[in-house]
Amino acid sequence: MKYTQRLSSFLFMPNATIAQTLLAWFDQYGRHDLPWQHPRTVYRVWISEIMLQQTQVVTVIPYFARFMNSFPDIRHLAGASEDNVMQHWSGLGYYARARNLHKAARHILENHAGVFPENIDEILALPGIGRSTAAAILAQAYGQRHAILDGNVKRVLTRLYAIEGWPGQKTIENQLWVLSENITPRQRPADYTQAIMDFGATLCRRSQPCCSDCPISDHCQAFQQDQPQRYPSPKPRTSPLPIKTTRMLLLKDEQGRVLLLKRPPSGIWGSLWSLPECNHDIDIADFCRERLGIEARGMKTGKVLRHSFSHFHLDITPISAHARPADHAVMASDERVWYNSRQPDSHGLPAPVKRLLEPTQDKSNPEQE
Repeated sequence: MKYTQRLSSFLFMPNATIAQTLLAWFDQYGRHDLPWQHPRTVYRVWISEIMLQQTQVVTVIPYFARFMNSFPDIRHLAGASEDNVMQHWSGLGYYARARNLHKAARHILENHAGVFPENIDEILALPGIGRSTAAAILAQAYGQRHAILDGNVKRVLTRLYAIEGWPGQKTIENQLWVLSENITPRQRPADYTQAIMDFGATLCRRSQPCCSDCPISDHCQAFQQDQPQRYPSPKPRTSPLPIKTTRMLLLKDEQGRVLLLKRPPSGIWGSLWSLPECNHDIDIADFCRERLGIEARGMKTGKVLRHSFSHFHLDITPISAHARPADHAVMASDERVWYNSRQPDSHGLPAPVKRLLEPTQDKSNPEQE
């Protein structure tokens, strides 16, 4: 069947009934006590939507609470240092989200007098906000009717209408946007937006969907086929994830502090503070002396730590050593810091660096190791 023929047949399905059923389900079983719902201001909705991108609610909640405590509004966020913002994001992953939040807050302060815009085009002009996120913010904060298409909604729609093909493919995504727009009701758009996201997260799950408890199973083509796990189609993968390797240096001074370097603003762990890295084909002592201005002694190799990204695995070999200043400094002072892992401060750290530093927290002077 041609694409246009299939799509036109979907539009005659009882979408109003489906939306009303989901709203009735939400009223009884939906999540009504999420922290960003009380109060449900546009600022709190915006921060939560960015945090929830590719991250589960249970993971986001404690980060959201800390973030709100330190940055209760746009002016506080815009006025904060990038280091402070990144520190509050440390461990949440996808760090470009935090950098974009910070940039967006400053843009709003400079161009919208600190008031979050209500127009979708103005919201889409903010760093880090795409179509679905903008729609979710407008629906939940301002009650505007906008269709959303996050991962949960994609999964619900592909099962409901038995859509073949990977949802990340442009033609499939466009098809899902049409369906999402068609099914979104004009009444209670804020509740409906939360309802379909909750439904996808709690019942129409990626694995082991609860079809027996599903209120719209009578309308679900995947359920009628008895193949809910078939949808959505997985992303085509032609080969296993590549494996990259690096060595991270835990260089400790006489006070037990560890040297951290600030990473460039773009790329992996952009603007975070990380351990110095040294390729396997480089002599560590020479690297420390020539690049860091440090004499490294008593080197010990630790157990390899694997950290996985969406597109590759990173195998990290930790090397610990005692550090003494060399005869000359080779880096600007604002690019490096001696970090006391026993008294964490506002420096944002990547998750694997935090893990590598954990064993040092209860140890005394490195000379005694």
